[in-house]
Amino acid sequence: MSNLDRAPVPSVCGGRGFVVAEPVRELLSPRQVRLGESTEVRRLLPNLGRRMIGAWAFVDHYGPDDIADEPGMQVPPHPHIGLQTVSWLHEGEVLHRDSTGGLQTIGPRQLGLMTSGRAISHSEESPRPHARFLHGAQLWVALPDAHRHTDPRFEYHPDLPTVTAPGLTATVILGALDGSASPGTTYTPIIGADLALTRGADVRLPLEPDFEYGVLAMSGEVHVDGVPVLPGSLLYLGCGRSELPLRAESDAGIMLLGGEPFAEELVMWWNFVGRTQEEIEQAREDWMKGARFGEVKGYAGGPLPAPELPSVPLKPRGRAR
Repeated sequence: MSNLDRAPVPSVCGGRGFVVAEPVRELLSPRQVRLGESTEVRRLLPNLGRRMIGAWAFVDHYGPDDIADEPGMQVPPHPHIGLQTVSWLHEGEVLHRDSTGGLQTIGPRQLGLMTSGRAISHSEESPRPHARFLHGAQLWVALPDAHRHTDPRFEYHPDLPTVTAPGLTATVILGALDGSASPGTTYTPIIGADLALTRGADVRLPLEPDFEYGVLAMSGEVHVDGVPVLPGSLLYLGCGRSELPLRAESDAGIMLLGGEPFAEELVMWWNFVGRTQEEIEQAREDWMKGARFGEVKGYAGGPLPAPELPSVPLKPRGRAR
């Protein structure tokens, strides 16, 4: 997934200095961003108040959109470094192509996981023909320094483990939850899970006290530790929790995002996650020259040009503002 802002603001994040060590209830509102020809997303991370949750560094929520008479998602080839992308759908399909030769249609509750490593490019589009509705989330996971120059790869996992309780089915996207582990490759202690709750469900989800957590609301109405969370919002929960109370006022879908606080400081600009301004500048130059990132074959259109770099210096610092 690309950040298609034509004037993207650099985000500086990471480091443990701004991690909230105790449980909190910090509700984050989204920013509306246009994505391609006909898709508008709600951007939850990076947020004006908080930049990361564990290694999760970017969260977009979109839909449900009626695209019966629209092209749907149309994101031209674009580059990434230093991160993993997670494609997650509740409705519709996304056709993924990348410069390693990856070609895959991703459906609801199937994991499309792309590791950029040192450099990759990819495109995303709604297939033709496509389903009437499109609803999902796109997320980035920052890679730690020891693995951020790894070989690029794409993984597709159509069958993921689940955890069940009365009124709850949790699909484990990344990491492990209550003894069930995702097959997706991870490089830091992390959890990503999709929680489907039925109306009236009242459950307590086991958590790791050393992780920080957030909950992204996808659909319906659910109370998270007593806080009503509506679709398109994200509740930051801090650390120090061994369980999370959930109560569904209607059938609802939420995503649990968490992990060990990310210790390294990062610079994130456009579609790049790096450590220095020089690294970001070099990645942009390489993309514009057609070097390093390979070629996405089969997409009906040209690659996405990089925006101009900001005039202010890009310096890594804390994870919150």
